[in-house]
Amino acid sequence: MSTLDRIAALESEATAAIAASASVDALAQTRLRYLGRKSELPLLLRAISQLPPEERAAVGAAANRTRQTLEALVSAREGDLASGAISAAEALDVTLPGSPPLPNGHLHLITQTRREIEDVFLGLGFQIAEGPEVELVEYNFDALNTDATHPSRARSDTFYIDDETVLRVHTSPVQVRAMIAQPPPLYVIAPGRVFRPDNDATHAPQFHQIEGLAVDEGVTLADLKGTLLAFARQIFGDQREVLLRPHFFPFTEPSVEVDVSCFNCQAGYLRDGSRCPLCKGSGWLEVLGAGMVDPNVFAYVAEHGYDPERVTGFAFGMGIERIAMLRHGVPDLRLYFDNDLRFLGQFGAR
Repeated sequence: MSTLDRIAALESEATAAIAASASVDALAQTRLRYLGRKSELPLLLRAISQLPPEERAAVGAAANRTRQTLEALVSAREGDLASGAISAAEALDVTLPGSPPLPNGHLHLITQTRREIEDVFLGLGFQIAEGPEVELVEYNFDALNTDATHPSRARSDTFYIDDETVLRVHTSPVQVRAMIAQPPPLYVIAPGRVFRPDNDATHAPQFHQIEGLAVDEGVTLADLKGTLLAFARQIFGDQREVLLRPHFFPFTEPSVEVDVSCFNCQAGYLRDGSRCPLCKGSGWLEVLGAGMVDPNVFAYVAEHGYDPERVTGFAFGMGIERIAMLRHGVPDLRLYFDNDLRFLGQFGAR
């Protein structure tokens, strides 16, 4: 077979192979077989110098024409395969409805409740103060009139970093820091995380508190009750009342536990006459602790303008999880931290 006949045969063979290539990868292999550097057609072109002079021009022209023809066929086939792949797998049907949007996220229930409580007290003239979560024993206990033998100082009741440092058990140290930083009058709330070694349905090693402090001349227990009544009606409903029961806290004197009238029943009983499961038939829900600031606390910061003979004040503290549990009927505090979307999704921003 002459060289010209072999070139014609290669063109015919390659043309059929290109047309039969069913994928882009198969076409690439066909191109490599017929047009690659080591394939037969390029080798024929490189061997032209070895032919008799009278054959060189004709063979060179035929080989170049065949190479160009095959490259054009490969490019065309490549375009056909590409457009076919798009139409089969990625075609856009403008008549189809749009994809449903992903649901928007929302604030966690604890964050929502915290911000609602903050808004109430900001409206009453308080400011927000914050402090460190890793706190000095001095501010966490000593400055708050906590006796050296008080159970809360035990290592079984508090997370100690070392003998002088703890994870704060309440946000009350922020009140001490606020008094050191600013002379009276002072009206602040201190929200944040606190830590205690408890873990059950109503207690967690980490939880959130909001504590408040008001210091001025002539502040009385009546001011405390009025402030907490305004808070209760904003959070639990306009018809709520508050009840103050005697209690003891090291940093307040007198100290009280504060209850709010149950919003789930009438005087402890439901309409069908059964006992209210929320307040256990008492008609009241315990929500926080409070009291008038003990003069010993003021004495600790007296050099900063807090003369216990001149100023008085009240303080209060509440658990944010507790408030949210009452408002939304959450039965187990641990649900807040389980990250179960079936639970969290119920409390989208309202």
